[in-house]
Amino acid sequence: MGWKSSTLHQKKTTVKTLTYKMPLDFHNMTNTHAALARLRAYCEREDFKGWDPYDGLNSRLFQALPWLHRSALCRLVVIQGFKRCPVNLRRVALVPKQHNAKGIGLFLEAYCNLHRLCPTNHTLQTIHRLAQLLLDMRSPGYSGACWGYNFDWQARRLFLFPKGTPTVVATTFCATALLSAYELTGCEAYRDAALSSADFVLRDLHRHAVPDGFLFSYSPLPGNDTVVNASLLGSMLLSHCYAHTGRTDCLEAARQSVAACCAMQRADGAWVYGMLPVQGWVDSFHTGYNLVALAAYERLTGDTAFRPHRERGFDFYIDHFFAADGRPSYYHDRVYPIDIHCPGQLFATLHHLGCTAAHRPLADRVLAWTIGHMQAPEGYFYYQLKRGLNSRIPYMRWSQAFMMHALSCYLLDTEKHV
Repeated sequence: MGWKSSTLHQKKTTVKTLTYKMPLDFHNMTNTHAALARLRAYCEREDFKGWDPYDGLNSRLFQALPWLHRSALCRLVVIQGFKRCPVNLRRVALVPKQHNAKGIGLFLEAYCNLHRLCPTNHTLQTIHRLAQLLLDMRSPGYSGACWGYNFDWQARRLFLFPKGTPTVVATTFCATALLSAYELTGCEAYRDAALSSADFVLRDLHRHAVPDGFLFSYSPLPGNDTVVNASLLGSMLLSHCYAHTGRTDCLEAARQSVAACCAMQRADGAWVYGMLPVQGWVDSFHTGYNLVALAAYERLTGDTAFRPHRERGFDFYIDHFFAADGRPSYYHDRVYPIDIHCPGQLFATLHHLGCTAAHRPLADRVLAWTIGHMQAPEGYFYYQLKRGLNSRIPYMRWSQAFMMHALSCYLLDTEKHV
């Protein structure tokens, strides 16, 4: 089956979503291809631009009221209000659809996967376009290439991340996607930009020292240096750079960060989100981030010392976040909200750990449940299902880019010829 996306994006698809009661035997790949075709058509029609759960401060109405914009509390209320409201207020509040760097990185990785499955001129042209867009979206003024978000973001502790502030999370997704694009195209500009991001991690991020090593900060700004997945993603990025360059400073810093994060793992294999008391939750997709980062570190550096931590973490992940019928859970001890990141990260985690085949029945059940419950007839995926009103807003970075990448990982592992 070939990808006919050059015509898909020209007309609106009318295929309906699957019914909720799908058979658990999901080995017929037709449903997966149909779901991806609908999603891909939607994203290409939108030119990969869209809204985000956290883009409330981009409201032109809010920005017209400077006395509100200067208040940290008002900023937090606006962001959380837009994020939590099941009704999309963004059109009324004049929030524009925009490109998001992390979303573009996920799309780029997805198109690289699709090109590996079935090379076409369209996928290759899209890879070049998305990669160039990432190069254009770099945050200026730092030691190496880095990326942030297209909106001001107010953290829970009343800490403001101004628009464009680079983060290690966004930078890792963007840089690794550029390396994938380089592998397929041979374009050295993509490789050089990605590898320069090591200097952003090593020089611009600060470090929170602990007995076993240190945690990289989330961004160059002070006061955000306690997040486990952020530090591990920094280690993952440095591991990629070490594999390409042999830089021992990348290897040593990556190992210290990995050691510190593994020391924070609980005896049952779980990781809390961060070191602060208010960061004590255990959730699905950040656990998946941790596992992918540890697998990348081991594969790229040859250091197997932390494999037991990855194996315990994976066992906890598989055992605590997915029901027998394929329904994903956000937290390890309760179901709701069911966030699209949770099923999406499963396919990326299995792919990067090289164990999709071993867990194919689980992957098929989760995929069937997700397409049946969380994909709209228009092709996009919903944000969250809750006990009360669901949030079906079509967020581009959070939902569509994430699921495009997830589906491409699943197909890359389950098919050699599409």
